[in-house]
Amino acid sequence: MNRAKTWILIAGLTGVFLGVGYLVGGRGGMTFALVLGLGFNFAMYWMSDRIAIRATRSKPAGEAQYPEYHAIVRELAAEHGMPMPKLYVSESAQPNAFATGRNPEHAAVSVTQGILQILDRRELRGVLAHELSHVANRDILVNSVAAAIGTSIQYLAMMALWFGGGDDEESPLGGFGVLLMWFLAPLAAAIIQMAISRSREFQADESGAHLSRDPEALASALAKLEQTAKQVPMRLAESQAHLFIVNPLAGLRGGASSLFSTHPPVEERIRRLRELAGRLR
Repeated sequence: MNRAKTWILIAGLTGVFLGVGYLVGGRGGMTFALVLGLGFNFAMYWMSDRIAIRATRSKPAGEAQYPEYHAIVRELAAEHGMPMPKLYVSESAQPNAFATGRNPEHAAVSVTQGILQILDRRELRGVLAHELSHVANRDILVNSVAAAIGTSIQYLAMMALWFGGGDDEESPLGGFGVLLMWFLAPLAAAIIQMAISRSREFQADESGAHLSRDPEALASALAKLEQTAKQVPMRLAESQAHLFIVNPLAGLRGGASSLFSTHPPVEERIRRLRELAGRLR
């Protein structure tokens, strides 16, 4: 269901792109915007692991210093038939974790010092199963596709603003219509991208719970992480927030609408995990 929802949302995002492209200036404008969007975001995709590790100031986690961390990931990777990813630790006090990498052969997992301090082994195993599932599900690729289309829509909207959306025969937009599209098209794209990100979190929860065979452990971990993440801030660019298992900027956003959140409500994630636990008993 989550996979189907993801691709329906991407199809919707593509539909927005095609519609905006038609209104702005036909095939030429659409092609130009798509090439720019693909080029920029797939460069980011190719370097996603290095960018995320640098942005979060994560450092390599040696096995001698973090034997349990290595043992859990090695066991889960073997269970999933994946290569052992590179392991990192961030000095952040906020309990959180993320995985990145364009494929299982170039994967990296990072946990914060905070998460190592508040989770027991079972809960940490549930979190790491979730993160490995992101890699196995190719979520970096999925999010990069969505980001490329979303960026293309932004380029098209800028073209409409600066070039007037083409001549009268190519575009039915008047001056007011151009301004309206310049505002609404990127907004619609951003909302759909956030919905895709939330869908992938639900999918990683489910896949990770099956991998660990312990949905309750991940549910317990999420409850702890959500509570503490709101109290302990993390210095991080907003563009990196979607990588983490819980929103690292939750404490800074206050009562922001879930419509604009990169993460689904933790309460809903916990409810689904406990339902899954009931089915697996």
